[in-house]
Amino acid sequence: MKLRHGGNVLYAEKKLEAALEKYNEAIKIAPKDHLLFSNRSMLNSSLNKNEDALIDAEMACKLQPFWIKGHLRKAQALTALGKTEEALTEYLFCITLEPESKLAKLEAQKLLSDIFAPVPDHVQERLPDCTRMLSTRTRIKGSLMTTFGSNYRSSSPPLYKDISANSDSLTSHGKSTSALAPSPRRDSSSTGEMSACSANNYEQGDFDGVHFPTGVDRSCLTKRKRSWEEEGRPESSGWSCKRLKSEAKDGPTSCCAVVHELIDASDLECSLCMRLFYEPVTTPCGHSFCLKCLERCLDHNAKCPLCNEDLSEYLAQRRYCKTALMENLIAKYFPEELAERQNSNMEEIAELSNLNKNVPIFVCTMAFPTVPCPLHIFEPCYRLMIRRCMETGTKQFGMCLSDSVKGFADYGCILEIRNVEFFADGRSVVDTIGRRRFKVIQHSKRDGYNTADIEYLEDKKVCGVEEAELRRLHDGVYDQALTWVNSLKPQQKERIVGHFGPMPEKDLEPQISPNGPSWCWWLLAVMPLESCAQLPFLAITSLKDRLTGIRRVLFFMSRNRSR
Repeated sequence: MKLRHGGNVLYAEKKLEAALEKYNEAIKIAPKDHLLFSNRSMLNSSLNKNEDALIDAEMACKLQPFWIKGHLRKAQALTALGKTEEALTEYLFCITLEPESKLAKLEAQKLLSDIFAPVPDHVQERLPDCTRMLSTRTRIKGSLMTTFGSNYRSSSPPLYKDISANSDSLTSHGKSTSALAPSPRRDSSSTGEMSACSANNYEQGDFDGVHFPTGVDRSCLTKRKRSWEEEGRPESSGWSCKRLKSEAKDGPTSCCAVVHELIDASDLECSLCMRLFYEPVTTPCGHSFCLKCLERCLDHNAKCPLCNEDLSEYLAQRRYCKTALMENLIAKYFPEELAERQNSNMEEIAELSNLNKNVPIFVCTMAFPTVPCPLHIFEPCYRLMIRRCMETGTKQFGMCLSDSVKGFADYGCILEIRNVEFFADGRSVVDTIGRRRFKVIQHSKRDGYNTADIEYLEDKKVCGVEEAELRRLHDGVYDQALTWVNSLKPQQKERIVGHFGPMPEKDLEPQISPNGPSWCWWLLAVMPLESCAQLPFLAITSLKDRLTGIRRVLFFMSRNRSR
């Protein structure tokens, strides 16, 4: 504590070499004190020993990985060494640790301004190699250099002179003082430590109000900046956000105006559907796609469509967060194209929501009204089909048997999705239940799965004498069916109940449902009949004929059992 206090006193007196010696002694005594390394990093940077400053900052980060001040020191040291991209990464990490850090935000903005600010004849040098992270269709406009070149000389402030003036004025304070650092001051509330550096109040034991230097006289700028100075061109690394904002108000040569002129809708197109991004999402590898486009690709292969990076974990988490920045850019610069895209999507949803035309058909097994039908979905086309049923809100699709000629049978049952459970690899188990019967009017296909125009079937109601006969037939067949079910072995009954549920109770009014009594469908599902023998019962619209057919099957099974 005494050595650190002594170092702070010497630092306040601008005796930097002596202060450094005190901190060297203190670190020998307490080699795991992150505050000592942080403060010595500041001293080294003030002495223009940027490599040593970076080493001390890295040690502070190693001792306290989630201490924002250590990462600030490291970022500032990297900036002084001209490692702009690495410094920007550290500042962004600081913002992640403390979103309200004004210093980290300001320095990050300066670095971004330095990276992306236009400089004639050096555009390609200044732009980082981001093309690998973007869609192959994204391109830099050919007019970029021309436009920026013409506007730059008239709109750019003479920052080179400002920097020279700053460097000259700093020499009066001593060569060992930071070019960006104000005079160090003592914190009266501290106990001998140097106070915090951030605009926020940090813990005691660190410097206060001191921005990390980029060199005594800005001599440690990046190679790019040196080349600009040698050529006598003004460099724009000192552009702050306030300067950019003030220039934006001055005239038509503002950055916003230039960007608006250069940006094109094709720059914001999905590389899969070749249309404007709609609900854009960004993969962990940095590529952006429409949400629906990416989902369809992941149905086939859990890899990025552009770089082939494995996205199995991304698929398992199923957290497709929309890229807000991309959405805001599109909404701001292309409102008309976005409205057209939204209308197209609404039309598609309306078309998919129609339960009479182009109804999705799952070609698999027999399904009956009111009877549960669990499904294992693994084929890409059916993954898409189920997802669309959920997105449109209908949660319904048709189930039909396969047909060697037409592709699927002419009769089927509408299934309603009750629940979907997804596996990590994209497969799912879908819990469905039968609702209505239908007849296929026209067979068709859409995006790999079958669709059909359908009409729904209902039982024809009878009254009078026919109704009384129907009621007697209904009661008799139910009793016969109950006898057969009770004659099954306990293990068989247990498996049937586990899959289809218990046998429904007898309906007091057999004709109350347009599909007839639910116990009839349950019985047809559990009876040992081939699918081709079950299918005709779906097409029958006479409850009397259906009950008669069930009675014949029960009689046949009872006779075979007695033998």
